[in-house]
Amino acid sequence: MVFNNTDWVWQVQEDILEPEREIVDPHHHLWPSEDMGYQVPDLLADLTSGHNVVQTVFMECGAAYRKDGPDHLKPIGETVFVTDSAAQMKAKGGPYIAALVAHADLRLPLAQLDEVLDGHVDASNGLFRGIRHAGSRDASGATLRIPGHAPPRLYAEPDFRRGVQHLGERGFTYDTWHYHHQNQDYLDLAKACPDTTMILDHFGTPIGVGPYEGKRDEIFEAWKDEMAAIAECPNVHAKIGGLAMPDNGFGWDKRDIPPTSDEVVEQHEHWYDHMIKCF
Repeated sequence: MVFNNTDWVWQVQEDILEPEREIVDPHHHLWPSEDMGYQVPDLLADLTSGHNVVQTVFMECGAAYRKDGPDHLKPIGETVFVTDSAAQMKAKGGPYIAALVAHADLRLPLAQLDEVLDGHVDASNGLFRGIRHAGSRDASGATLRIPGHAPPRLYAEPDFRRGVQHLGERGFTYDTWHYHHQNQDYLDLAKACPDTTMILDHFGTPIGVGPYEGKRDEIFEAWKDEMAAIAECPNVHAKIGGLAMPDNGFGWDKRDIPPTSDEVVEQHEHWYDHMIKCF
């Protein structure tokens, strides 16, 4: 799979709307590896391509973990990598990484979880804001480009809920992504952890491939009621993006050229409108 296909993306270029508007990109990744590399020069090229992006928030993606030491502390390597990347960007005087969300296994005993959280704090030079421990799991047999690997019913596990609650007690946020058929479990989690600020990523990832292909309207009808219910939880916020991933099933990744903004609006508008209305 090609994650950094710049040549393909740049086949479609359009005029920037409101180029003066300051933007904070709340969700992006960095990868140091050769096969799916996306590092500071790549990020800066995108951030300075026309829109006035002034700051960003890095979101954990399993990159640059420590290769040795206790397993529960290995995610701190990603925070070290991102903090160094943030310093490189800040030194250039343009857009920069202003915060990061890291990973920890929230099922850990609290003493070990605190060890991880403290490690992220110490390594982040003030950038650390919270944890993403994704709940995504699909047992339909669909061949997913970015499959989730969470255990069944992670959101309902007592140890996991205790960890999410502990984030709130320490003043940290909880990010997650999951699939559309897990929205009810997420709602139950949000109600069980009312003192933790929770951020839902990727619209709850409505799947559009495999057995879900051709069921977009049916999925939307159930999804919109679930989003409305989730939005009633005062501790939940939503980042409205990530609806054009291959697993959403719009098929743009299979084309020779990427979609235009008009094509994206045609397919996405009612999803965005509903999220904005709810949240």
